[in-house]
Amino acid sequence: MGGNISKDSLEKILQQLECHFTWMLLKEDVDPDEFEERILEQIEFLQSRSKVRNYNLLAYVKYLNGKKEEALENLQKAEEAVKIEYPGEIEKQSLVTWSNRAWVCYHMDKLTESETYTKMVESVCKQHGSASPYKMKLPQIYCEKGWALLKFGGNYYEKAKESFEKALEEEPENPEFNAGYAITVYRMEDYYEKKSAAEGSSLEPLKRAVRLNPDDAFVVPLLALKLQETNKVKQGEKYIEEALAKHPDIPYVLRYAAKFYRKKNDTQRSLLYLKKALELTPNSGFLHHQIGLCYRAQYLEKKKGKRHAFQEMELIYTCIFHFKKVVERKTKFVYAYLDLANMYAEGGQLQAAEDIFRKLFAMSKLTCAEKQQIHFHYGCFQEFHKKSESEALEHYLKGLKIENESFERNKCKRSLGKLIDKRIKKGLVDAKTSASFGFLCQVKGAKNLAIQSYEIALKKDPGNEEYLSAILNLKLGV
Repeated sequence: MGGNISKDSLEKILQQLECHFTWMLLKEDVDPDEFEERILEQIEFLQSRSKVRNYNLLAYVKYLNGKKEEALENLQKAEEAVKIEYPGEIEKQSLVTWSNRAWVCYHMDKLTESETYTKMVESVCKQHGSASPYKMKLPQIYCEKGWALLKFGGNYYEKAKESFEKALEEEPENPEFNAGYAITVYRMEDYYEKKSAAEGSSLEPLKRAVRLNPDDAFVVPLLALKLQETNKVKQGEKYIEEALAKHPDIPYVLRYAAKFYRKKNDTQRSLLYLKKALELTPNSGFLHHQIGLCYRAQYLEKKKGKRHAFQEMELIYTCIFHFKKVVERKTKFVYAYLDLANMYAEGGQLQAAEDIFRKLFAMSKLTCAEKQQIHFHYGCFQEFHKKSESEALEHYLKGLKIENESFERNKCKRSLGKLIDKRIKKGLVDAKTSASFGFLCQVKGAKNLAIQSYEIALKKDPGNEEYLSAILNLKLGV
């Protein structure tokens, strides 16, 4: 090991490097096998995207999957791609790759090699007068960090946005930085259910990114979807058609075009694009989810009209087939599990639905919105399929009690209100119903009515601690 540095000292240096190993990207937030495949698809189909960046990310995911040799092979590919993509600044653009390489070698006990790469990083930092010996404040590195964070999912979106903002401070007109920023803001709206075109909307950033690079196969379709969301459907369709004309064989364009037409209620056209995209990327969980959603829309349409039991069952089975494919590939995709559970329930397979819900309740690291969503859907399942109003009440209430303003929380509030009304009309006002009404009044700010309702609940269930403390807190104005 060159005999001049201990393993501990080397690790201290490695911690100072700017790369995937120090960006706190956790394995439990992704499905590593599915993730690997997704990056390979991007390398194959998105020629405009940086191969250096994708090979670096792929190397890190290979490392997470225990494939250290393959991780090194991909870092080698990144080093080769740098010469083609950034011939003018090979050294600066290699900093993340070299830092990753130092880490992988360290984990393989190739300590001399690891030290060599840290020295290469140090030399470039010194040459460019960096304040830190092992890292440089480069917009390109902020950008690479932004993309890595974005790919690791919803928990990382805020940090991804910050990284792209730092990159844009240095180069506000850079098309790649603008694309990354716009995609992140769009994803955040989707993730946090901010469906309005109000403050923080991705519409302007997407327009700007498209202006700076009208050929971007990823950003143009997202702009189309955003325009559709803000009721500018004609304008959106123009962008979708342009993207399809320029990139007829890129799965990302096909899948977003499909999403556009599904939202326009043209499921036939949507399925046409999805099936074409599926031929190109047969394992895509996203595509199977979108196909399932199209068939579900067709099923709900049939259910409203004249009943055709055979056709309906056929559509239910088709949905189940596709939603199962999704959860096999994307094991942390809560929405897809809910879609699957609901289709099992529609098909009368109540135990299969119950098993999925049980699996969801046992999941760790759920966001507040996801928890609210699970309680809402489980409440509906109990109310309409299991005919258990008492269980339904409990779950709508649990969803409402999670203090996180969201689309799902409002759904819990509405369903709870309707169910309480239904029980009052039927004369089924037990302690639980009264207490639920009390909480609903509390949320709506009707304090006196809330106290009265809890008092009625307490009469029906004397000594209930929960009702007692709710009354006390309300009276004390907590």
